[in-house]
Amino acid sequence: MKRLLFSICLLASAAISPAQKAVDEKEAMRSLIDKQFKFAQQQYQLLAKTTPDNRMPKTFYAKSNRLETSDTQWWCSGFYPGSLLYIYEYTKDQATLKEAEKRLAILEKEKHYTGNHDLGFMMFCSFGNAYRITGKPEYKPTIDTAAASLVTRYRPAAKVIQSWNSNKLWKGPVIIDNLMNLELLAWVSDHGGDPKYKEIAIHHADTSLKNHFRSDYSSYHVVDYDMTTGKVLKKGTAQGAFDESAWSRGQGWALYGYAMMYRFTKNKRYLEQAKNIAHFIINNPNMPADQVPYWDFNAPGIPNTYRDASAAAVIASALLELGQYSSKSEQKLFVGEAKKMIVSLSSAAYSAKPGQNGGFLLMHSTGALPLKSEIDVPLSYADYYYLEALMRYKNWYL
Repeated sequence: MKRLLFSICLLASAAISPAQKAVDEKEAMRSLIDKQFKFAQQQYQLLAKTTPDNRMPKTFYAKSNRLETSDTQWWCSGFYPGSLLYIYEYTKDQATLKEAEKRLAILEKEKHYTGNHDLGFMMFCSFGNAYRITGKPEYKPTIDTAAASLVTRYRPAAKVIQSWNSNKLWKGPVIIDNLMNLELLAWVSDHGGDPKYKEIAIHHADTSLKNHFRSDYSSYHVVDYDMTTGKVLKKGTAQGAFDESAWSRGQGWALYGYAMMYRFTKNKRYLEQAKNIAHFIINNPNMPADQVPYWDFNAPGIPNTYRDASAAAVIASALLELGQYSSKSEQKLFVGEAKKMIVSLSSAAYSAKPGQNGGFLLMHSTGALPLKSEIDVPLSYADYYYLEALMRYKNWYL
């Protein structure tokens, strides 16, 4: 009888064709994405109620049941309205759009901000998505002005955009995160803006490619420049485990940045760089089985240390874009790895229960462990890139 049942099971599994299996897998992902966006709509209704009208949500501390918010100059200020816009794009919920518009209104003044390099995060993740999704022409001048503000930080001698102002530790710091802000500049040039913005983005990408990476394609967090000569003074990793470590979210920024810059330029050097970074991440011996990285690939104490869901979200979204520019075999690898990350992030291990987590979607992100800041908490940018990854998977691979 046991042999008969085993034979029947074998025949049944053989009867499922590869084509049918692919259809079933797509349907499973379609269902997962639908469930997560509906969950996001509910969670962000809670977040909207608890966030003061003139603030943006930043993180939530479950032990003290405390929501931490920020002003609009905080580098993460664009992620909350950006997430609302992704939720609206999928659900078409008008209340969600109204909340996004309310937050855009308080953020709009930051188009003039020149205090650091984060204008792309702040203004393109928010107003860029708003313009793309709604088509409202009044959003475009805000985006254009933000690009003009960002290029004031360009240093021609070094051919980089200076990230932070000089301080006791760094003379002319440029961080790997800065690649993400180049999208604002390239997009504005491609949509009727000054061509020099895209040229500056290319200069910065080229300089970073030259100076920010090790031979294994892992990235330093910070490169310090003499901005009058362009000389590299030192290299380090402020938010990672140590200077020569591979800080996980930083690797995600690098991967995303060069895949995105290939989109705008079709420069094959950027595509190859993105692929090499992807292989470093995917093949890293310290990548956990569920594909959600530890906060640093070289963190002491692995496996008994913190994860970073935000790194997984950024990497997943970047891999999905990289898959668009890859051969069939490479696409299968990159998209397959992104899918594993999305499935893990959507599971009970990382996705909050309804009504909990302060209204945020994902748990277990790590902001800056060496600074004892935002450790094992939800983060606005983790949610943003997670929602972006869900939307990209739906639009490109279903």
